[in-house]
Amino acid sequence: TPRTYCCANTEDLETVIHHVHSLFPSAPFLAAGVSMGGMLLLNYLGKTGPKTPLKAAATFSVGWNTFACAESLEKPLNWLLFNYYLTTCLQSSVNKHRHMFVKQIDMDHVMKAKSIREFDKRFTSVMFGYRTIDDYYTDASPNLRLKSVGIPVLCLNSVDDVFSPSHAIPIETAKQNPNVALVLTSHGGHIGFLEGLWPRQSTYMDRVFKQFVQAMIEHGHELSTI
Repeated sequence: TPRTYCCANTEDLETVIHHVHSLFPSAPFLAAGVSMGGMLLLNYLGKTGPKTPLKAAATFSVGWNTFACAESLEKPLNWLLFNYYLTTCLQSSVNKHRHMFVKQIDMDHVMKAKSIREFDKRFTSVMFGYRTIDDYYTDASPNLRLKSVGIPVLCLNSVDDVFSPSHAIPIETAKQNPNVALVLTSHGGHIGFLEGLWPRQSTYMDRVFKQFVQAMIEHGHELSTI
């Protein structure tokens, strides 16, 4: 179909969650989201509040404020190392199916984008009917919905993540929502969290996720009585 995806559109995720829940209604049901997947998950949870089949969720290396993420990635070194390459990947993914989009979007203009922000302005925001790129980036930012999350959520971020600058992490908002545990590390980069001089096998992220899932399955029911 002539439709892709974006950080703010949670319809696909909602469909999957309700389908899985209908198959296993009595099973403990948790979700995890990494990077953009975490942004989608948090935006979904912010929209639904406690009215979700999920019992708990975990996110890793989320970009909390889409404007701040774009600004960080547009710094010269970050643009050279990450932004331009990721933009070409996005262009390649849609150009393969450009015949599906030409009636709606100026694909030649999209293919001239030099940054993720330009791609989102020329393609993503148009695809999902936003009036401006600012409207899309506002709707896509999970920090604006964090106060409405209604189930236990663990959010792991590193303050040296260039995709999610530390000044935009919603620490105060997280403090005000008892459902949210925001874990920050000094180092870890974007989905890194490696440990030791010669990192092998599991990472800090792996261990935290395993502990959180185990705790939610074994003791999650106790949270409702606190």
